Amino acid sequence: MVAALRGVCRFPDSAARVIYWPSMGTMRTAVFGGGCFWCTEAVFKMLRGVLSVEPGYAGGTTPNPTYEQVCTGRTGHAEVIRIEFDPALIVFEDLLTVFFATHDPTTLNRQGNDIGTQYRSAIFYADDAQKAAAEAFIAVLDSEHPSGAPIVTTLEPLDAFFPAEDYHRDYYAKNTDAPYCQAVIDPKLKKVKQKFAKLLVEKGRA
Repeated sequence: MVAALRGVCRFPDSAARVIYWPSMGTMRTAVFGGGCFWCTEAVFKMLRGVLSVEPGYAGGTTPNPTYEQVCTGRTGHAEVIRIEFDPALIVFEDLLTVFFATHDPTTLNRQGNDIGTQYRSAIFYADDAQKAAAEAFIAVLDSEHPSGAPIVTTLEPLDAFFPAEDYHRDYYAKNTDAPYCQAVIDPKLKKVKQKFAKLLVEKGRA
């Protein structure tokens, strides 16, 4: 496993200058694919500075795909989340840190029992700055463990984002007793609480 899967992974000082740090106070978006979007949505909703998290599809060729179409693996889309965040409260580097720590970026087209290109590890960058930050982050992870499994996360331009069907939104919050949520999502959320306490929304605040 890479360092990010063991705990908090931060850029060394030598790489800090390439961090994607947009104008303070300007709302920004990030789009990540890290396996099932039920999981990633629940994770990123915990973070302060994150204004919204929306599950959807990106990276494919079929316009306005349905969940059933994406699940076939033939549309080319990945299950993703679109994060709207306030860079005055949380920066892109922090989002990358949590992203790489809460899924396995070394397994190609697979997260656990979820198998297929729709579950690929992917960052859909909005601009060259996001791409450069992601490239630098991945380079650091690979250099820390040169003998380990390499990062297979793809970097893809964000050409289009298609929102998922309504029943996918807030899936964890609405189905906390479901076996999948308890077996897969709960451990991820526990890890986030343990490793990233400083990035979490304060209790009593939205």
